[in-house]
Amino acid sequence: MQLVVQPKGTIRCVYGEQIELSRLGNLAVRRASHVEPNEEGRWLADLSPVSGPKLGPYDKRSEALREEEAWLQANWLATC
Repeated sequence: MQLVVQPKGTIRCVYGEQIELSRLGNLAVRRASHVEPNEEGRWLADLSPVSGPKLGPYDKRSEALREEEAWLQANWLATC
């Protein structure tokens, strides 16, 4: 899990359960995307909550989740 510590002490990350994040202080958890199936049963990762693109469609949900996390790591965390 990549943690980005901003100059004022705010920590930003893509949520994971590798560490207990509440030990770092008060949490504010917000949705960064929606991974949902489309009408054909293929998977889309909609990153509009963080002003990102729609990724996919993918045959497997796990593929959409993997690409969602890669995009967030490269584009959302990198802008901190």
